[in-house]
Order: sequence, then structure tokens, then C-alpha cells
Amino acid sequence: MTILVFAGSLLGTMAIGMPIAFALLLAGVALMHYLDIFDPQIIAQNIINGADSFPLMAVPFFMLAGELMNTGGLSKRIVNVALAAVGHVKGGLGYVAILAACVISALSGSAVADAAALSALLVPMMVRAGHSKARSAGLIAASSVIGPIIPPSIGFVIFGVIGGVSITKLFLAGLVPGLIIGLALALAWWWEVRKENVVPPPKQSARELGRALVDGVWALMLPVIIIVGLKFGVFTPTESAVVAAVYSLFVATCVYRELKPSEIYGVFVTAAKTTAVVMFLVAAALVSSWLITVSDIANDLVALLQPLMGNQTLLLLAIMAVVIVVGTAMDMTPTILVLTPVLMPIIKSAGIDPVYFGVLFIVNNSIGLITPPVGTVLNVVSGVARISMEDLIKAVWPFMLVQFVALLLMVLFPQLVMWPASLIGH
Repeated sequence: MTILVFAGSLLGTMAIGMPIAFALLLAGVALMHYLDIFDPQIIAQNIINGADSFPLMAVPFFMLAGELMNTGGLSKRIVNVALAAVGHVKGGLGYVAILAACVISALSGSAVADAAALSALLVPMMVRAGHSKARSAGLIAASSVIGPIIPPSIGFVIFGVIGGVSITKLFLAGLVPGLIIGLALALAWWWEVRKENVVPPPKQSARELGRALVDGVWALMLPVIIIVGLKFGVFTPTESAVVAAVYSLFVATCVYRELKPSEIYGVFVTAAKTTAVVMFLVAAALVSSWLITVSDIANDLVALLQPLMGNQTLLLLAIMAVVIVVGTAMDMTPTILVLTPVLMPIIKSAGIDPVYFGVLFIVNNSIGLITPPVGTVLNVVSGVARISMEDLIKAVWPFMLVQFVALLLMVLFPQLVMWPASLIGH
């Protein structure tokens, strides 16, 4: 009955269009009334404690880094490097999108920021080359979900804070799965592009490639700095977000000089607004998280899943199926906030490595960003590329399918995630 009260009140308030943060708070109030422990002070305390977290300081700085990257010319130069390297092969612009998404993801950690930047830069270019606009937009939408997987990742920060898992280990363990998703997309694009008669851009000379690399070296150095710094303990994940923001600001204003001093205030305001939404969500979720612990919902779910507890693979497949379904109706951050406190006790009871589960969970939630009907990334790409949502959904399916196949392989073969992760610090 406890599960029914919580889930029913949450889904009911969401169904009438209430913002997810307020829906979480009302679900918590409903559960407190059911348990007969209602106290406004508890709600206020948990809201304050939810936002009062040093690791969560990474969120505003990664948001700021993403805004600076897009407005300051870093994204554009990364695309130019990829274009010079692989743009000349058949369907090369698609591979440029995938390669650029992998590199840009190591700058912003946000799928929405990556989707906006890549759509504006590449969709017009791909259409001029003869590619289908819908297919081009679908590939870019699917490529953008690599953003929350390859470190740094806002999703990993939130999961680590809520689940009590090492964010550094999550960052390092996410690198290889992100590249696997990129490889899966490249295979899908190779298959899809056979249907099109396109004229790829001319092959650029070694001198032109070198010029692009020199021009883009400042942008390309940022992911190297972050990953090496995390690997060797130079800075924490939170400090790496500050490094990313300061470095992006320096490069955008002093090196590339595409961000004017008069524009800096607007960039900071945009990042602050986005951060406020995320932080209020996290704070509201902590109320529900505390009540989930008090009401023993997690143990009730463990009892329901008891038949699967002896088989980690089956248990993970069942959980991943639930996350896929939830991801079609909820955005990534709310899904992490709602499901993490419920699922972590189950994962620990089954003896599953929390870092391994965290990677699978974030990969699944990332793909959820392109699953209709909610699909935040789909909405961004649809707006930027000026394409109908119906056409975009049809075009994104092949790419979404290979991403789910890659996720399935990670569940069936844990060494795909854990063996490489063990070599880089897990």
C-alpha cells in the first residue's frame, strides 16, 4: 500500500501537468500523511539538506562550461577538426557528428547543450550535402545522448550524490561505454547512409587538417585536462567542473575571442536559470528519498524482486526494462532522483557493483532523452533544426535501437564496462 500511495500521488500530480519538483514534494506530503508523521519542518529540513551538498556544486559549473563552449567557439572548432579528419568519406558528415559528440561530451556533460550546438552547426551542412534532413537530425539527436555518459557528466554527479557512489569512479567508468555507444551509432549510420546518394565534401589536405588541429587544440585540450586530472587525483569531480568553466571562459574570451565581454552576463544568467531548475529538483527529491527510507519501500521492492535476486543478469534486465518505460514519460534528472533511492538497496542486496550499475543506469537514462513522447533532446533538435517531431521520431528509431542493443551487451557482458574501468582507476 505504501508503494501505491507514493507512486499514485506522484503519477497523479504529473498527469495533471504539475512540474516534477512540486509533484515530488506533494508525493512526499501524501506519504507523510499516510504514515501519520506529517511535519512541515521535516520537509523544509530535507529541502535545505538536499541542496546543501559540495559535490552538487559541479552542476552549475558544468552548466556554465557548456554555455561558454557553445557561445565561445569551442564546439565549432571541434566540429571543424572532425570534418577535416573524416568528412570526406561517404556519409562522412554523419561520422563527424558522432566524433564531435564524443569530444564535446567531455566538455559540457549535458545532452541538451550538445544537441543544440551540433544541430545548429551540422544539420544545414548535412542537408546541403544531400542527406535527408530527418535522418541527419535523428543521428545528431542520438549522438547527443553520449553527453551524459562520457565524463564529465551531470547525470553521474547527481546519481553519485543521491546513491552515495564515488563520482570519480563513475566518471572514469563511463568513458568506455560512451565510446561503445558512439561505435554503435557509427555502424547504424553506415547502414542507413547506403540508401542515400550524397556528395561528400572534398578530402582536405594534410596541411588543412593540421591547420584545423592547431586552431582546435585549445578546445581539444579540455577533455584531456579533466580526464588526466581525475585519473591522477589532481582535482575532485567538483573541482574539475570549476576547471572546465574557467578554462572555457579563458579560451572563449582571450584565445578565440568569440565571446564578447558584453555577452558574458547573459551566458551566466542562462546557466544560472538552468542550474536553478536542476537544484530545486534535487532538493525536492531529497524529501521523497528520506520518506522512501523511513517507509521501507525499498525493502518491499526487494521482497517483490526476491525471485530474481539470485541471478544478477536477470535482475539487471528487469530493472533496465523498468527504467526504459519510465524514461518514455520522465526526463533524465527526475528519473535519477526518483529511482536511485529505490533501486540502490536492491542493487546492494543482490551484490551488484554500484559503479557498474550506475553506468548502466545513466546510459539507460541518457537513451531515454530521445524516447518519445517526452524526449527532451528530441524537442531541442526539432526546434533548432526546424523539423517536425513526427519526422524526427521516425528517423531516430534505428539509432535508438542500436543504443539499446549496446546497453543489452553491457548487461550481458559486464567486462565491457568493468574490465576497462579497472585499468583506469576503478
